[in-house]
Amino acid sequence: MFEKISEFLLPIAGKLNSNRYLQVLRDAFMLAFPLTIFGSIFVVLTNLPFLNKLLSESAIATFQSSFGIASSATMGIMSVFVVFGIGYYLSKSYDVEAIFGGAIALVSFLLLTPFVLQPETGEAVSGVIPVDRLGAKGMFLGMLTAFTSAEIYRKIVQKNFTIKMPAGVPPAVAKSFAALIPAFITLTVFLLINVLVTLAFNTNMHDVIYNAVQAPLVGLGSGIIPTLIAVFFIQILWFFGLHGQIIINSVMDPIWNTLQIENLEAYTAGKEIPHIISKPFMEIYTVGMGGTGMTLAVIIAVLLFMKSKQMKQVGKLGLAPGLFNVNEPIIFGLPIVMNPIIIVPWILAPMIVTLVTYLAMSSGLVPPPTGVTVPWTVPIFINGIMATNSIMGGVMQLVNLLIVFVIWFPFLKALDRLNVQKETEAETNQAS
Repeated sequence: MFEKISEFLLPIAGKLNSNRYLQVLRDAFMLAFPLTIFGSIFVVLTNLPFLNKLLSESAIATFQSSFGIASSATMGIMSVFVVFGIGYYLSKSYDVEAIFGGAIALVSFLLLTPFVLQPETGEAVSGVIPVDRLGAKGMFLGMLTAFTSAEIYRKIVQKNFTIKMPAGVPPAVAKSFAALIPAFITLTVFLLINVLVTLAFNTNMHDVIYNAVQAPLVGLGSGIIPTLIAVFFIQILWFFGLHGQIIINSVMDPIWNTLQIENLEAYTAGKEIPHIISKPFMEIYTVGMGGTGMTLAVIIAVLLFMKSKQMKQVGKLGLAPGLFNVNEPIIFGLPIVMNPIIIVPWILAPMIVTLVTYLAMSSGLVPPPTGVTVPWTVPIFINGIMATNSIMGGVMQLVNLLIVFVIWFPFLKALDRLNVQKETEAETNQAS
């Protein structure tokens, strides 16, 4: 059975993992990662729950307004970094000048962005970009624009429609002239698209893509059923030795990151957080509990209750990394990969924990993640508090840890008995 499933899944997973566009998308989001961490730290600091006991209302307002720009200048305009990253990495994958690919992608995106702010008064202010268009609301248009512009740019370059400078011209100057014609043609395409959409349809591409593509996809991705399906495939791919996070997240990250930014925008504005499912939800309540599959509970069970020397040794090796959410020693040492005895808890536990966490948050028992980015190596309980700005976020993780422990325990005991039997037979053979 496992061989048949493997024969079916491995080619699909291999194609997804090696897909040029998914790799570029993953790298582009990672480009924004250190910037969003910076912004998230100041979101946490400016919204600490005990600030009202240390500072007056006016002092808190001054503190938040002074340092709140750290979030606005990073996570608030995350689409800008993603667009540039896509243009850069896609151009680099084709071996054309990457820096110009990134710059052209960014300008193409800005050409489709309305430079008019319409305040509540109804008065239009020309030359002002609404910040939400550079954040969550512009994410999908930004990605589509970046991929398209980078493809146009590289095709023109590869067809040698460029200005070639004579030998002796400084490289920077030669590269700028070489990018002139490709940049002009690419940007003209997006300028004409903007003119057509604005004049003929009296709208803009941001609203078109948001209403036709982004809103439906984000609405779908924020549901518990699609999330459980994603978790299932992450686990099943890992079971066959493939990095489930990289493969599935490459597809789901645009949706989960958009949900995260919308949560952060609402949180910093003092509004109700709109989504439970988001990128921090997926990381803190799955990976953030000992690594993929929440194996910290498995390590605890092995060290406290199992008798097999092999399992004890693997548990000791996996404890320190597991505290920081690195669990390759457990995945490949227990082993979990291709081990039919523990396929059931490996797949079932994360799905049950995801569902329980979702229900706890939707009922109001636990606040949903605020949208701040927490490094995935932060230990359990601490990362839960940081993600939700509430101790209940950490308590939820401890409850989840107990759930994983209970689900895994009978299967670990079965594996333990099998290993003890093998070890006893090996010792008997050595003695004889």
